[in-house]
Amino acid sequence: MNRRRLLVSATLLSYLLYGMALVSVEASGGEKLRDNLDLTKTTTSSPSISHRKMLLLSPGTGKTERSVEPERIGEKCKSTDIVVNQAVTEPMPNGIPGYMVEITNQCMSGCIISRIHINCGWFSSAKLINPRVFKRIHYDDCLVNNGKPLPFGSTLSFHYANTFPYHLSVAFVTCA
Repeated sequence: MNRRRLLVSATLLSYLLYGMALVSVEASGGEKLRDNLDLTKTTTSSPSISHRKMLLLSPGTGKTERSVEPERIGEKCKSTDIVVNQAVTEPMPNGIPGYMVEITNQCMSGCIISRIHINCGWFSSAKLINPRVFKRIHYDDCLVNNGKPLPFGSTLSFHYANTFPYHLSVAFVTCA
């Protein structure tokens, strides 16, 4: 299946799922739930926040209450301490677009974070990347720094080349 057909299929599927979600919300309750449900802002950046939409729909006193979930990994660390930035760079000589990725430990409390796993889809590159820096282990699972700690304030960077940029986001980390 070519890429264009795949994109069209994915778009149609997302509209179908959106319509099914609206129908199920209308069937299960009233107008209040549908007003609070904003399916256009759903994010898949982290598996730990994919269920937060359901917190808005939990039965309670009639009012929608927002629950605050702890983002702590250890005593000092938070899951948001690892930041992934990506920028377009010069294309390779053969015309393939290039991208630079920076993975930074922005922990201010001096924590050392290791076993950094990134959501990366079917990541591949026309430019060789040192596997000790970044490597795909399985679908949507890439390991950073060979699992070794990334000290606070440190930045790890690499370049890759592909016809399109990959959406890279933090999936899992361990606080030392």
